[in-house]
Amino acid sequence: MKKKLLSAAKYPPRCSYCKRGRLSPDGESVLCDKKGIVDKNSSCRSYRYDVMKRVPEKPAEIPGANPEDFEI
Repeated sequence: MKKKLLSAAKYPPRCSYCKRGRLSPDGESVLCDKKGIVDKNSSCRSYRYDVMKRVPEKPAEIPGANPEDFEI
């Protein structure tokens, strides 16, 4: 079921989404339990996807929307 929810084409493996790694204080690399300090866009065989680490994209704004349109 997990493979159905996670599309490999849409969310490719990245160390910044891995359960075994955490983002370094500078935000440029990941501190991995298995490999040490790695680039946040790389991945390895020990990759395990963590849903809570991925930041969703912001929704698109509605063009030409006025606050008056949403009043009752």
